[in-house]
Amino acid sequence: MVRAIYLEGIATGDATFEQSPPDWEKWDTGHLLAARIVGRSEGGDVLGWAALSAVSGRCVYAGVAEVSVYVAQRARGRGVGRQLLARLIADSEADGVWTLQAGIFPENVASIALHERAGFRMVGKRERLGQMNGRWRDVVLMERRSAVAGQ
Repeated sequence: MVRAIYLEGIATGDATFEQSPPDWEKWDTGHLLAARIVGRSEGGDVLGWAALSAVSGRCVYAGVAEVSVYVAQRARGRGVGRQLLARLIADSEADGVWTLQAGIFPENVASIALHERAGFRMVGKRERLGQMNGRWRDVVLMERRSAVAGQ
């Protein structure tokens, strides 16, 4: 179900540069173990997921991670993303992460608003960062500094 939610995000054209989900091994090695969250309904249905990726292999960046948050289409607008991101932040701080980054397409206004409500600020816009289906895409860079970790 996590894969299906990722596919829904890919299908929007505004969630990721990826055109298909990676296999489990690639996804697993690309994400930190400390903060992998699956949001479920009371009945156990998967409604969304969130995870962190390292931004660099250099030790000076050990406390900096990139955020991924995906919510099932049927669950959008119900606070699932807010809950996932809040838990992701708490788990990241418990693991010593002092800076969270998010790269978001400017067209994904719901994701930008979600991150702003969680304390992220816009650092800038990376213009023409990459091509997607023959079209250059900008990416808004957002970050959140922990008041707990790295102090």
